[in-house]
Formats: sequence, C-alpha cells, structure tokens
Amino acid sequence: MIRFVSTRDKNGPSCSVSEALLKGLAPDGGLYVPSVMPKRPDDFTLKEGVAYAMYQAIRPFFEGDELENDLLEICQSAFNFPVPMKDLGDGKVLLELIYGPTSAFKDFGARFLAFSMEKLLERRGEEKTILVATSGDTGGAVAAAFWKRKNLKAKVLFPKGRVAERQRAQLTTWGENIESYEVDGSFDDCQKMVKEAFMDKSITSGLSSSNSINIGRLLPQMAYYAYASEMYLAIYGEKPVIIVPSGNVGNVTGCFWAKAMGYPIERIVMATNANRTIPDYLESGEYKPRASVKTLANAMDVGAPSNMERLFDMFPTFEDFSASVSAKSVSDSEIQRTIKEVYEENNYIICPHTACGERVRRDYFSSSPTMVVSTAHPAKFDTIVEPLIGTSVPIPKNLWEIIQKPSYAKEIGRNYKELF
Repeated sequence: MIRFVSTRDKNGPSCSVSEALLKGLAPDGGLYVPSVMPKRPDDFTLKEGVAYAMYQAIRPFFEGDELENDLLEICQSAFNFPVPMKDLGDGKVLLELIYGPTSAFKDFGARFLAFSMEKLLERRGEEKTILVATSGDTGGAVAAAFWKRKNLKAKVLFPKGRVAERQRAQLTTWGENIESYEVDGSFDDCQKMVKEAFMDKSITSGLSSSNSINIGRLLPQMAYYAYASEMYLAIYGEKPVIIVPSGNVGNVTGCFWAKAMGYPIERIVMATNANRTIPDYLESGEYKPRASVKTLANAMDVGAPSNMERLFDMFPTFEDFSASVSAKSVSDSEIQRTIKEVYEENNYIICPHTACGERVRRDYFSSSPTMVVSTAHPAKFDTIVEPLIGTSVPIPKNLWEIIQKPSYAKEIGRNYKELF
C-alpha cells in the first residue's frame, strides 16, 4: 500500500489515500503526496473507454486501501461524460474537459471526491463539512458534486465582484447542504480563510477540503492526462507537449504526476494570465507570492498558488524546477486577440482561460505536436466572449438549468470564524 506524507515533513506521520482524502490537509499544514510515485500499469488500455482508462491510472494509489474494491464503480459514476479532443490540424489539439455537469474541468475532481467521501463516511458513520475557496469554476463543480450527498455539507467561499455572473449562479443556486459565502476580498483571501479554519484545532476534526490541495481532486486530474496522452500517442504517433492554463497549479501538478508515472508526455508548459508569480520565479530564481491581479481569465487569478508546495516537493532546487517547468504569461489583450483568432480561423469558440493556453501554443510551440487544455465552456464567459466574436455562445442545457434557479449567498468579511 502506498502511504501519503506531508510535503513539509516526509518523515512525519503517514496515512492511507482514503485518510488523506478525508483530511484534506496534513496536520502540519502541508499537502499530501505519495511516499512513492507508482508507475504506469503495464496492462493500461484505451479499449474500455475513458472512465476505465482513468480508473487504471488511479488504481495503483488505492492498492490495499479501503476503497480499492469500490474504485471502478466510483470512476464509472464520476466520469460519465465525454472527454473529446478537438483537432485544429497538424497535430494541434484542444483537450476538451468542458462537458461535465458544470461545464468545467473541475467536475472530474469534484465528482470523484464527492463519490469517494460519501462511501467512506457512510461506512464509518461520520459526517464532514467541506470548505472550498473558489476563483470561479471550482466552487460550482464542488456544489454540484456534493449537493444532496449523504453525511456531507459544503461551504463555498468566493470573492465578491470577481466571478462571472454565470459562474456566480453556479456557486449560489443549490441550497440544502450547500452554503455560499461572498467574501469581501480576493481569492487569496478566501484561500487563506480556509487554511486558517483548518489550523483551528477547535473545529478542524469535522472539516475537509475539496480544493486542489485535496489529493482526491489531484488524482483524477492526473488520470485524464494519462488517458489523453495515451490517446494522443495512439492517434498521432508522438508524445505531446501539454499546455495547461494555470492558476492555483493543481491541474498542472496532476499533469506532472502523470508524466512522472511514465505516461507519454513530452513536455509540460504552464500558461498563466497577468498573475506572474511562476514566470517571475523562473526568470529571477526567487519565489515571491503576491496579491492576485484581476484579469479576464478570473479562475486563474491566483498570486500565491497552493500547489506550488507539491511542485517544490517534486523539484526541490531551482535548477531542478527550471529544468522541468516552463511558464508563460498572457495579458488580457492577448486573451481577447486569441479568442477572435480561433473563432475566425477555426469557427470554434474558446473561453478566456483556454485562450491563455492557445496563445502560448501560437507564440512558442507552433511547430510542435501540442495539446492545449480547454478548461471551461465559453458560455460561462458570455460577456467577455460574445463581443469579441460578434455572435452569441450556445448555452449547454446543464448550465441553462442552473442559472435559472434562485440565488442565495451570505456576504462576509475575511475572518474565517464568520463561517461557523
């Protein structure tokens, strides 16, 4: 059985993957990582479809775990929507992670976590309250995934005035076991509140997280890169450069884990918006978290990315990090230009986050076999996208149904105690 340890103390207490999933954060405030990174299964196959492929990628982490025998059912329930690749020609594809219940890549991790937690808590006769900070899509995916789940409640924190209206609807229209909090601050403030709550010993025992700090979010993200890279190799005969729009760095960390396990990935590149924490680190050698900057790609407005702790665990020196990690920053004007270009050239509509990845491809990897990750449906960003392309964006049925519901949110300040 693979044990999980804290990024802050590899020799400290270890736990199973199910225990790490329920706890969210390690007791010392670090993030859980496997004590040993497993390898790609020799019998990996694409012939049984996406859910089974992702199950194969995740399975090594659960060998000997209490959820081992439930894992296939969890994956089949959680990953019950398509994961197509849009071919733009010449080996350039968009990996479309936008067809889940809330039209964003966050659906994969949120659903896997919700199904897994529900099984664990029901078996143990326990209850948990999930805290989640969101800069856009995470909270909506978590709310949808955890809504009406047995023995689970969720508190969703989002920054006032910093999420798109349709995103806000996905955060605030659930009720029942889902509570929404509109925080007078930035995403970084929301994230700080969640971490402070976890460090409060008087309340922490009943809490867990569904942010990408939770291992249950990261493993499904690793798994779709396993599936997608194997699919790309099967179709095009080459390993892709994968370009990942990056904010809190959980999505791209999953990609690095897939590569470390031996899945066919040539290189990994982060595309950030004007929040330049990581590109600046690569240029200067000095890591300086800072306050986030508001951009058109709002779900990536993160100045102090939580999952950098896991990347520093993988690449502990600057030399290691800079040899393995690439990051390019994209401005709002470049986001707008890219959305227009892709629509005019391919008759295809992308969201502002996906545009960051596509801009990096066009500027730096135009001659390489590449996969850009499409992270959210453009209909969630209609006020940005529609004026640029001169037409309306079709709204997926699942998104339309959500935004028609009544909205409820409590306005609070930046003190985590206001949540309880």
